[in-house]
Amino acid sequence: MDVTFRIRRYNPEIPGKDKPYWQEFALNNVNETDRVLELLHRVKWEQDGTLAFRRSCSHGICGSDAMRINGRNALACKLLIRDVGEKVQVEPILGLPVEKDLIVDMEPFFDHYRSVMPFFVNDSPLPADGRERLQAPEDQQIFSDSTNCILCACCTTSCPSYWANGHYVGPAAIVQAHRFIFDSRDQAADDRLEKLAEPDGVWRCRTIYNCTPACPRGIEVTRTIGEVKLAIRKGTRDGVIDPKDIKVHS
Repeated sequence: MDVTFRIRRYNPEIPGKDKPYWQEFALNNVNETDRVLELLHRVKWEQDGTLAFRRSCSHGICGSDAMRINGRNALACKLLIRDVGEKVQVEPILGLPVEKDLIVDMEPFFDHYRSVMPFFVNDSPLPADGRERLQAPEDQQIFSDSTNCILCACCTTSCPSYWANGHYVGPAAIVQAHRFIFDSRDQAADDRLEKLAEPDGVWRCRTIYNCTPACPRGIEVTRTIGEVKLAIRKGTRDGVIDPKDIKVHS
C-alpha cells in the first residue's frame, strides 16, 4: 500500500512554524497490519527528524501516544492502517495546550486527576492476623472496570463539555474517583463525592457519549459517570457506598 499522512505541525521556537500548519508525507511499501505509530516512526526517521510525538511502551498500556487520528481519539500504537485507510490525518488531542506538533501539555489533565484523591484511604487498624483487607468478589466487580484506566486522556479530550470549559474535572478523573468511591474498603467516598458535586464536577457531563467509544481500554465511561451522579443523589452511609444501592445499566 501507499499511504499519505497529513500531520498537524507546530513549533513555537521557529519563526514561520509558530502557528499550526498541515504537512503531508508519502509512505510506500506499507502493510495493512502496520500500526499508525510505526508509520509515524518512519516519517520521523526517514523524512523529517523534527516531528515530535510521545510514545513509550507501544503496546497500549502506557497511554502516552494518544492522538486524534482521522477525527477520532485513539492510541497510535493500537490503530492499524487497515482500520484508517490510505489517507491518515493526525493531530494532537483537543482541549489541552499544544507544546510542539503532536505533544500536548498534560498538566491540566493531571491536576484534575489529583483533585479527586486517586488513592486508597483507610485509617482503620489492619486485621489482627496482619493480612490485607479482604473484599468479596461481587463488591470488587462494582469498580473493576474503572481500574483499567491508563490515564491516556482520550476520553477527557473527546468531551465537548471539556473543550468548552477546561475547569471541568473531566471523564478520566471521574473514572478514577469511581474506582475508590465504590471500593467497600475505602473511607473517603464522601470527600470525593463532595468534590465531584461542585459546579465543575460531574454535573458538567451532558451524557454526550463521546468518551466511551474513545476509550482504548473499553471502559464504559458514560455508565461510570452515571453511577457517580447517582451516588451523589443518594449519599453515603458513614463514608461507604453500598454497591447494592448504585447500579446504572449501559
